[in-house]
Amino acid sequence: IRQGKLRLQKWFTPLTEREKKKVIRDMMMMVLARPPRSCNFLQWRDLKIVYKRYASLYFCAGLEDQDNELLTLEVLHRYVELLDKYFGNVCELDIIFNFEKAYFILDEFLMGGEILETSKVDVGVSIEEADTLQETMEEYMSKPAY
Repeated sequence: IRQGKLRLQKWFTPLTEREKKKVIRDMMMMVLARPPRSCNFLQWRDLKIVYKRYASLYFCAGLEDQDNELLTLEVLHRYVELLDKYFGNVCELDIIFNFEKAYFILDEFLMGGEILETSKVDVGVSIEEADTLQETMEEYMSKPAY
């Protein structure tokens, strides 16, 4: 989120669109209203909210009671590291214009709300392989069929 504009979202529990909008609105209001040096953890209803600000971007997660806040803070940080590695110091425009790649990176790292791969190197290799495959397919599809 940035000034109330959500750029990416990933849900691991089923909610209606109306419920999602309410959660997003409430979470944004709470996080954006916080002073800069505040704790990165909040309580909202039955969820724990974990957030981290990187430059002008906020990365947020809603957790259930049994989830670990510090681990989630590390997960957010690792995701930003992966984005930085791919985009070279990620910024809001990278996420806006390459949202599908940002989602792909997230999906290589997390699945069903659980950490799928802890190694930055392995996630990076998967992303490079996917990019190579996509380039190969684009070249193949651009050639005329005889």
